Amino acid sequence: MEAWIDQLLPLLALPKFGLSTVFIISFISATLLPLGSEPAVFGLVKLNPDMFWPAILVATAGNTLGGALDWWMGYGAHKVADKYKHSSHHTRVLAWLERLGPKACLLAWMPLVGDPLCAVAGWLKLPFWPCLAYMAIGKFLRYFLLTGSLAWAFPGLVHLGG
Repeated sequence: MEAWIDQLLPLLALPKFGLSTVFIISFISATLLPLGSEPAVFGLVKLNPDMFWPAILVATAGNTLGGALDWWMGYGAHKVADKYKHSSHHTRVLAWLERLGPKACLLAWMPLVGDPLCAVAGWLKLPFWPCLAYMAIGKFLRYFLLTGSLAWAFPGLVHLGG
């Protein structure tokens, strides 16, 4: 099994392209397209252990900018569909998000709900820059914790600097 994983990781990380690939995959995975960036981040770190922090930061930047794109798409959709009537469930969810404000974007890292959450933040016209800051914090913590956990699970794999 481990040999199979060792063969798969170079393909997922695309080491020939490195950080630019991590950025693009992280950006695309933050949009509403179903794509996960974690395998590319971990693959790059496995092949280049000294790239732990650059990979985390580049993935965070790409994923945050993808979240920003979601915000703008939601903002634009709201302008188009201002007169749309919401069901009671949608109304409760929107009220909860309005009450939480930009802090709700801390949850932008979550699978399935995180990307649409960024779009809804734009739809609700929540302040862009605070939303972007909270997205970045949540996404950084996700990449740091996931990649750090994998590094812990496979000791000797990653050199964290120093």
